[in-house]
Amino acid sequence: MSRKILVTGATGFLGKALIRRFCNLSNTSVVAPVRNMDGDFPEVVSRIYIPSIDSGTDWTESLSGVDVVVHTAARVHVAGEDSAQFLEKFRAINVQGTLNLARQAVQAGVRRFIFISTIKVNGEITSPGCAFLADDIPKPMGPYAISKFEAEQGLLELANTGAIEVVIVRPVLIYGAGVGANFQQMMHLLKKGVPLPFGAVSNSRSFVSLENVTDLIETCIDHPCAVNQVFLVSDNSDLSTTQLMRRLITYLEVKTWLMPVPVGLLIFLASLMGRRSIAQRLFGSLQVDISKNQQLLGWTPPVSLDDALSRTVRHFLDARRS
Repeated sequence: MSRKILVTGATGFLGKALIRRFCNLSNTSVVAPVRNMDGDFPEVVSRIYIPSIDSGTDWTESLSGVDVVVHTAARVHVAGEDSAQFLEKFRAINVQGTLNLARQAVQAGVRRFIFISTIKVNGEITSPGCAFLADDIPKPMGPYAISKFEAEQGLLELANTGAIEVVIVRPVLIYGAGVGANFQQMMHLLKKGVPLPFGAVSNSRSFVSLENVTDLIETCIDHPCAVNQVFLVSDNSDLSTTQLMRRLITYLEVKTWLMPVPVGLLIFLASLMGRRSIAQRLFGSLQVDISKNQQLLGWTPPVSLDDALSRTVRHFLDARRS
């Protein structure tokens, strides 16, 4: 039986990986709404021009014959947009844009809508050993997380009418081949081999590889027990910042000394420089419990954290050489 999957955010880090994965599934065709028709996609992918995502976007052509929507597109969090004044900008895309797509998906007869949310809906930080659960009371902070939570609520209200099946996935930080942003910057910094003051960080953070998050999303396409559920996703192996850096140093094959500077001093210095949010990510804990995935879906991460980190570093080094 053939099926058709629409993937929004097709040019993003996660979106591109999902399209590659779905193109390898039997009896599956993929639709990619894009703003630039010149993007590099497999020939089997149907590209449809969508200039923007908001409450007025017309999805008629994109949704024709589609069975499942995987919605990864969003206005993402960027530094400096944490104040309430930016909330309406996030809502325009992440809430109104999402719900407009979902309502049109209902009209088009789409069976299932998979929404890629964020762990920030649960909150920003956990106490060591007290991991977030998928069914915890959400505590979103900041306009990005609030907008994602409001979109989740709207989708579940739609699902409760029986008009469409909804699955919500809240990933932690995603890494993998081609990762950018802070993870890439960390590898660049470690590759330089200069001493760094991160040798005494004893926090605990969850991460998820591109292979594992796409595997869970693929599982959620058809699994009957995924209907109208929220899932957290990680590699199920937590690391401190110091442990993560030491692993990366090993795979980068560099000699970088991580000096054991007290974390309290580092947090104080970061605050003086206006880098409190960066300090929270480096020194705070954020753990998730993914036991619900095993219980409902029979799903566990197929790729180990160390294998995924090794592949990420190899790709990073290959890209530097080329």
